[in-house]
Amino acid sequence: MAITAKDVADLRARTGAGMMDCKKALEEADGDITRAIEILRTKGITKAEKRAGRSASEGRIVVKLADHGQTASIVEVNSETDFVARNDEFGTVAHSLAEHVFADSALDSAVHNAAESTLLGQAFHNDASQTVGDVVKAASARTGENVVLRRFARFATDGVIGHYVHFNGKVAAVVDVTGANNDAARELAKSVAEHIAAGVPRVPYGVTRDDVPKAFVDKEREIFAAQAKESGKPDNIIAKMVEGQVNKLYAEAALMEQEWVRDPNIRIRQLVEQKSKEGGAPLAIRRFVRYQMGEE
Repeated sequence: MAITAKDVADLRARTGAGMMDCKKALEEADGDITRAIEILRTKGITKAEKRAGRSASEGRIVVKLADHGQTASIVEVNSETDFVARNDEFGTVAHSLAEHVFADSALDSAVHNAAESTLLGQAFHNDASQTVGDVVKAASARTGENVVLRRFARFATDGVIGHYVHFNGKVAAVVDVTGANNDAARELAKSVAEHIAAGVPRVPYGVTRDDVPKAFVDKEREIFAAQAKESGKPDNIIAKMVEGQVNKLYAEAALMEQEWVRDPNIRIRQLVEQKSKEGGAPLAIRRFVRYQMGEE
């Protein structure tokens, strides 16, 4: 029988499931709403959907790195409580999602909002009868909490990828270093990943000054100028004070200009130069991603 919009709306009202899930269930049940409800309950969809409004601020960040060190994926999977996040079954799901992203050779970037991507609709890598979204919803049903795949990234490089995951799975970083795939490059990638994960003096906006948003710098410049004017000094002195503050800002916001967390006497650009000499090839930090649980 034909499935009408009213049928879908009625099932949604009774179960709280998503519109597409309701439509699929009704089609599978030949329009029988009672049977459709049973289908949704069997799949755990109604249980999961009703929890969707609850905050998922705990979870795990997982990184998968290829043996050759040139491909990596990182995912943040959220739960409501740390108790569930530390559960082995939740960990298995998180690792499986990282493996799915890792296997997607069409992806070579960071996705900041998984809900707005096509990933959730993809056939799951080790069970084509399910989508990635189905796997996440099933995890919600099994754990009794709102489980969310929040964000993910996959990098592939002709250089080397370094990564760091904090012991509690709450902070992680992945770094793409180009120019060579040797010991020096691997050491650099690992050291920079650890540095970025530490977030000292702050999490960098990007690799170089050019990567720091102009709007952010302009706003800070306005604030510095207003503060400098309070000193009552001449305009030429104020201009120098402001530029000094802006340069200090870049030293905190641009990765290459930051002081290395392991040795404040060395900036990251100097560490890159040092490792380039050691490896006999010019190295460069191409990109990075850093995830911290609960950050906006």
